[in-house]
Formats: sequence, C-alpha cells, structure tokens
Amino acid sequence: MKVYFLGTGTSQGIPVIGSDHPVCKSLDSKDKRLRVSVLLRWDDYSYVIDCGPDFRQQMLTSNCHKVDGIIFTHEHADHTAGLDDIRPFNFRQGEMPIYAHQRVIDNMKARFDYVFETVNKYPGAPSVKTIEVVNNQPFAIGDKMAVPVNVMHGDLQVFGYRIDDFAYLTDVKTIEETEIYKLKNLKVLVVNALREEPHFSHFNLQEALDFIALVKPEKAYLTHISHIMGFHEEVQQKLPENVFLAYDNLEITL
Repeated sequence: MKVYFLGTGTSQGIPVIGSDHPVCKSLDSKDKRLRVSVLLRWDDYSYVIDCGPDFRQQMLTSNCHKVDGIIFTHEHADHTAGLDDIRPFNFRQGEMPIYAHQRVIDNMKARFDYVFETVNKYPGAPSVKTIEVVNNQPFAIGDKMAVPVNVMHGDLQVFGYRIDDFAYLTDVKTIEETEIYKLKNLKVLVVNALREEPHFSHFNLQEALDFIALVKPEKAYLTHISHIMGFHEEVQQKLPENVFLAYDNLEITL
C-alpha cells in the first residue's frame, strides 16, 4: 500500500492568508501545507481520508483519476469542505461511497443539502452513497478492512483508522486505553502534532512524541502542522530517528 500525503497543514493551511510569519514566507516547498488529507493506493484501489477545501488542487497535483471512496474522520470544514469537488469522479464512476460517523453524515446533509436531495435534484450535483462508521465495527474498503479508532478532539469525537499495519489519526487530544490497544504492532503511524505550545484540542509536539513512544510503531509521521511549529528542516532535526515531519506530496510505501 502506498500512502500519499495530499495535505499536512492545519485548518488555515500554510502560508496563512496575510501572515508575515517567517514560515509563511519560506521558499522551501516542505513549508507549504494544504489542508490535511491522505490518499491510500494499493492494487487497483484508491481511497481518500478526508476531503477538505483543497481537494480539487490535491487531486490534480497527485494525478489521481479514480477514488473508490472517501473516509471521513469528523465534520470540521478543513476535513469536509471539498465534497462538491467529487463531481468529476461522479461523472466517470457514478455515486461516491463516503464513510463516516452518523453525526458527520447528518452534518454534511445539513451543509450540503443539494448533494443529498432526492426530489428534483440538480443533474450536475455531486452524488454519494453513505456508509455509517460505528466504533468497534471494522468495515470493508476494497479487499481490505478498516478499523475505526475512537479519539477525542477536545470535546468532539473523531475517528482515526487502521488499515493493515498502517494507522492514521488526526485532530487527537486524548484517547482511551482500549483504543490504543488497536494500534499495536504498526509499521507506520500518522498522527497530528500542531505546534510546540499546548493546545486545547490537538496534540502538541511533545504529546505526539509521547504517544508515539507509547504505541511503538516502526515509523511515525507527524501531520496537521501549524506554521507556528517552525521550519520543516529545523523541526525534523529535533525528532527521534524513527519520527518524521510529513510534508505535502510525500509518498511512502508499506
């Protein structure tokens, strides 16, 4: 399985509009971060986790021509606002399967009501097939099984996902021990690390490193990164040898 990092930034992306922060003015491509998302590819299957407001640009940059489904972690705009841009895939493939907590599906029905319209639906509107994700109930994606991992983003429930020996967790602040058990014997863990300073709803860098030390994956990649974290190359030098700062358009193979 190949994991392509479509975006590794926080909710505003980097550079932040109007910001004079040095990282926002960096010329290093690794310091330019779209909203957080990954593309998983194996055999003839392609699945995306979250589609934020940069989804169209990410699909063009990654040269992705087929998406078999979109798996959502939660309903925040930086993870869902690109839903309208699935239309080219609809025109080629038909309705798009989307996997999410029922709360998230209900939220998208309210925000994207025209997508879910059943009477007099506009012919060019996106088309989706909803599949509810329930904690402790693995579900099929292609010929693999995805295991939901329940975490908390402040007071909001969020799903991470484990597929084979790979796990993707974003917007984590706390996680129960019963859920950590699902993350044993990983080859690769992707987890959020917003900045060095504490944050009320995200792991900061030290919390992410402590969590990685607890889970003990072979390798870990940090994502959902703020410009306040610092320059990519400088931060990377501070990390343990098996921990890497992810960046947009990085692709790894498991």
